[in-house]
Amino acid sequence: MAVYLFDLADGRRIAVLSDEQFQFLADHLESEGPDDDDYYLNQATVQALQDAGGDRQVINALQAGMAGRTEMDIRWQRDAPAPDEAQ
Repeated sequence: MAVYLFDLADGRRIAVLSDEQFQFLADHLESEGPDDDDYYLNQATVQALQDAGGDRQVINALQAGMAGRTEMDIRWQRDAPAPDEAQ
């Protein structure tokens, strides 16, 4: 099942991940609880994911999603996004 990542700032989809790719993120990012569907990222976090062996496609998508910013919040969902979210 695919996992969709969105930029919380503008709702733009930044990546579609496999379960394995998402599990790597979930294992390396801090979650506030079992129902938490968002993560905070900054440049150091993305670098740490890369250093830990993160999938190059995922790292590239996160870097592109940051679009020159130093930090961002992302939201994830497992089901397909509604048509207005599938940008």
